[in-house]
Amino acid sequence: MSEAKPVTAALLIIGNEILSGRTKDANLPYVADRLNDLGIRLREARVVPDVCDEIVEAVNALRGRYDYVFTTGGIGPTHDDITAECVARAFGRKLIQNPEARRRMEARYQEMGVELNEARLRMANTPEGAVLIENPVSGAPGFQVANVFVMAGVPKIMQAMFESLRERLVGGAPLLSRSITCSLPEGALAGGLAAIQQRHPEVDIGSYPSYASSGFGVAVVLRHTDAAALDAAVEKVEALIRELGGTPEER
Repeated sequence: MSEAKPVTAALLIIGNEILSGRTKDANLPYVADRLNDLGIRLREARVVPDVCDEIVEAVNALRGRYDYVFTTGGIGPTHDDITAECVARAFGRKLIQNPEARRRMEARYQEMGVELNEARLRMANTPEGAVLIENPVSGAPGFQVANVFVMAGVPKIMQAMFESLRERLVGGAPLLSRSITCSLPEGALAGGLAAIQQRHPEVDIGSYPSYASSGFGVAVVLRHTDAAALDAAVEKVEALIRELGGTPEER
């Protein structure tokens, strides 16, 4: 049985601090895991600097290629937080101070006893016509334009935003995964795995080698949306490992 057309997504990580290595990105694993739970395949992730032309180019390339695009970073109060402006440019829309975003921020900042100054009000800017994404952590919302979802870079805030928007996402069948490990070197399995992949083209099969004091090892990870198809491929991989003198273990 052929698999239905998968629902796909891309993640655009924005920020010089990521590219410099000063900040370690923690958002990619979270977004990938949550999308998989929703039956959405994360097919691409890009990291771009705080350069408007590069952000605009990336947004336009990704939104035309995938069902959903998620961005993280660049929607704070400082001069280098330019994501809202860039997304507005990508869609050919005006950048406005969103009245509802301002209202939400005024209420939250008053509650916290913090001044809502001009710098912080930059976080109320969105492209015209954008739909807000709730931020239950700090109040300053993200936003959605068409299939592009713009979120904060701070992991705790990004995660809260993602959970608030997930009901807007329509996915397909969740991707199932099985992992088979053994103590054989990857090269011993390579030819047999290629043959199994040819016989089961619908199953994504990847091998991931490791080395420890005890010697070489490999994990073979198989993914598909159909449990029966996955089981059939797993049986072939386990049989291959046994033929080569190894002991397959499922993790």
